[in-house]
Amino acid sequence: MDIHELLLQVKNNQIELSEAESILKKLPYEDLGFAKLDHHRSLRSGFGEVIFCQGKSTPHLVSIYQRFYEHDTNVLGTRATQEQYESVKAVLPMAKYDPLSRILSIQKNEQKREGCIAVCTGGTSDIPVAEEAAQTAEFFGSNILRIYDVGVAGIHRLLSKVDDIRKANCIIAVAGMEGALGGVVAGLVDKPVIAVPTSIGYGANFGGLSALLTMLNSCAEGIAVVNIDNGFGAGYIATQINRLGTQIEV
Repeated sequence: MDIHELLLQVKNNQIELSEAESILKKLPYEDLGFAKLDHHRSLRSGFGEVIFCQGKSTPHLVSIYQRFYEHDTNVLGTRATQEQYESVKAVLPMAKYDPLSRILSIQKNEQKREGCIAVCTGGTSDIPVAEEAAQTAEFFGSNILRIYDVGVAGIHRLLSKVDDIRKANCIIAVAGMEGALGGVVAGLVDKPVIAVPTSIGYGANFGGLSALLTMLNSCAEGIAVVNIDNGFGAGYIATQINRLGTQIEV
């Protein structure tokens, strides 16, 4: 529960002081024994805590979703499996899952979307990582312009979309293989570019390392790089940038 709302309810005699005290005892985090849920993160950073689902036991994951849901917050989970989704949905029927991005979410409160982030990919094989970025940004209130399969192997495809890309407040460039897309996009726009290397590629790609090194060594200005396949990290920081300039609508 939002602290400001809680204090207003106490002031207006809508809840008892003892009930408010009980709620506050669980803050700033709630200790479940196996996890410590950070209910104050949105107050500090403007974003609620996100659940990394990969590797979590099913009972633990379901309990975490339940507790966040009971605190009247939207819940975002990344790297979830179909089986995890089905277990959460059995308890919380409003849960939604996208098998492409592997995002498992509960949108309890409607989120107004503002501004614009362009998400571009080198190829269609990069789309799962791009969707993790795009859907993360949408969850946190950004409009998304998707421009997929515009890699440098057919650069005319990218050039035909430059005018649209330039309208965004921030650009996410997702690419595997040699990872050239981020540097090329950064050389064409006057907005920040977040490059995301993917693990897509042949043997010498080294599981995305070649794309990562290309992006880190780009001579284009205004480009930042997140880790291999880290669509969530790109979507998060792109939303922070987008919030600074929300004059563009799509």
